[in-house]
Amino acid sequence: MKDRIYICHTYYHVYVTFLKELKLRRECAPQERGQATLVLSKLSNDFEQLKSRVESTGLFEQVVEYDEKRAEFFPERAVWRKDTGSFAKNMLNRIRFTRRFAGLQEPFIPVDLKAYGAVYVYCDSDPIGYYLNQKKIPYHALEDGLNCLKNYDSARYDNRGHFGIKAFFSRSLNLIFIQNGYGKYCLDMEVNDLSVIKHPGPCYIELPRQRLVETLTQEDKELILQAFIRDKEKLQEQIARSALLGDKILILTDPLCTLEIRERIFRDIIGRYEKEGTIFLKPHPRDELDYRTLFARYPQFDAAVPMEMLNFFPGLRFSKVVAVLTEVGAIGFADEVIRLGEDFMDAYEDPLVHRQNEQI
Repeated sequence: MKDRIYICHTYYHVYVTFLKELKLRRECAPQERGQATLVLSKLSNDFEQLKSRVESTGLFEQVVEYDEKRAEFFPERAVWRKDTGSFAKNMLNRIRFTRRFAGLQEPFIPVDLKAYGAVYVYCDSDPIGYYLNQKKIPYHALEDGLNCLKNYDSARYDNRGHFGIKAFFSRSLNLIFIQNGYGKYCLDMEVNDLSVIKHPGPCYIELPRQRLVETLTQEDKELILQAFIRDKEKLQEQIARSALLGDKILILTDPLCTLEIRERIFRDIIGRYEKEGTIFLKPHPRDELDYRTLFARYPQFDAAVPMEMLNFFPGLRFSKVVAVLTEVGAIGFADEVIRLGEDFMDAYEDPLVHRQNEQI
């Protein structure tokens, strides 16, 4: 049997996987730690050439791309997802959908998941979660983003109304599937900070990401940069030039609202802060707004570079880092970090869209 496999959907997931694997490499002898497989799901992210760069580090035995399919890829399943107006009929349809949908995923699974001693899945709300539970494959779930359940507990939000009954059908009977620790075959759900989660699930465990970061050696950091930075020399030149400037403000974008409203949001944010220093932009990896064209006058970091990588460049310092809904607790390269939050977003869209936890 193979040792372990990580199924990742975002750059952040891969970054956390590196932190976990590097910790094993530091603390365990080779014969004790074994080797891991890394899976890159293409469901919602363009990983460009990340596969080859990760392979170049030698940290993983195998790096595999996964053509995961959403429910919309199978139009014949739409009939099971319609609201009938009856709780009982909806549950029956959901049971049918859960079973059929998991089976439809099977041709796209790139490896034999039953061959691994440990399966780790970020964002088991995606189709892979259905597959694992229907195939009775035990797995470890990991938090999708840093403290993401603090602001958006998707398991409870997606299952508003009769949550206890639905959770029983998922966790105990495996007739339907609920993500984030409520699946029958989810062994545990790893989160960054239990104290910020209002409704912890039945099997939540805490592992602060910062604890993993603090133990990184310089060699570890260089290995992470080798995997994630497309052009390290260019980035270092950009950082060196920025050091010659005075106060600098870094604005982190989010894939918010429509593209039109998103452009207005970040023009407004720039207008608010550009008198305080030179504006830099760091687009989110899944943000499809064309910042290079629309905001060409402002220096920008590569969207594919995870924000956390900037912590590894000691010459980089901002007077402020500003985000809308992105969690900023992991930022160590700024004198001040600002998260504008839900109150700010209320002016741009219906509060019901971004205040999910208030509706649970």
